[in-house]
Amino acid sequence: MGEKIKVGSKFVGEGEPCYIIAEMSANHAGDFERAIEIIHAAKDCGADCVKIQTYTPDTMTIHSDKDYFKIKEGTWKEQSLYSLYKKANTPWQWHKSLMQEAKKVGIDFLSTPFDKSSVDFLEGLGMSFYKIASFELTDLPLIEYIASKRKPIILSTGMGSFSEIKDAVEVIKKNKTDLCLLKCSSAYPAELEDMNLKTICHLKETFKVAVGLSDHSLGSVGAVTAVALGANIIEKHFCICRNIKNPDASFSMEPPEFKQMVKEIRSSEKAIGKVSYEISKGEKANQIFRRSIFVVKDIKEGDFFTEENTRVIRPAYGLEPKHYKDILGKRAVKKIERGTPLEWNMVN
Repeated sequence: MGEKIKVGSKFVGEGEPCYIIAEMSANHAGDFERAIEIIHAAKDCGADCVKIQTYTPDTMTIHSDKDYFKIKEGTWKEQSLYSLYKKANTPWQWHKSLMQEAKKVGIDFLSTPFDKSSVDFLEGLGMSFYKIASFELTDLPLIEYIASKRKPIILSTGMGSFSEIKDAVEVIKKNKTDLCLLKCSSAYPAELEDMNLKTICHLKETFKVAVGLSDHSLGSVGAVTAVALGANIIEKHFCICRNIKNPDASFSMEPPEFKQMVKEIRSSEKAIGKVSYEISKGEKANQIFRRSIFVVKDIKEGDFFTEENTRVIRPAYGLEPKHYKDILGKRAVKKIERGTPLEWNMVN
């Protein structure tokens, strides 16, 4: 069972509602006003947090035409890393205003730093917790630097082997920093058959931390299933409209879809409930339609109770079915009309 930690304004972990993050990423498409609109839309759709990413092309990679730096397949095929990050980055001069807008509308604000300079920048803004992306899972020096700030960390584990995840967890725990792991399939979009959501349970059992899902699949089935399996956080890419071209649009959710996902997650949480054998009000009303022992043929005083003149049928006004063998072969103490529920005072 994972430990409970506080991220942003809320607690995350066992017994707490799932914490839902709307990942803006590149969906602002270079437009500050659209970024503001996304923050408002995320709040309206029921997200607990809106997330951005803090980097520049030069903090991520170098500007080079060498083949090493070209994307060979997938959503961003044939682009260079530098050109991709130039299109996708959120300008640092926006950060403070975006953070203030999130506070104004009442939604948590989070960012993923990708190098030490971006960590320092976010520290200067007063960032209260951090997200580390799957692609930085093996960057232990960066993870250690973030952990040294003693702020809660949400760490995605996409592409990570068990030993790589273990190494990163050990670095964070060594710094006595609160942690939540996110199961992730780092494909864009991710295929459902590659998600292996049962791993959420294994991560919880193994590392004793809160665990969630960074979901790049299309639709909400992955997220809702993850919550049913115990996910404490759901992170999903969020846009105003997929027709607004940017590197993340094709696998992001539009507001009506995101709102529906949040509704389904909250409904799933209600259905999951707790371990309970308590009978609900609705069940109590229906208990009368269980089975019991009835007389199904007219019986005279002194007649034997048999399988021909008694049966276990609905409703439940007579003796419980578990007593059926006990009454067979016994005599009736009085005349009993067909359709009468059998009671002990009728049995000799």
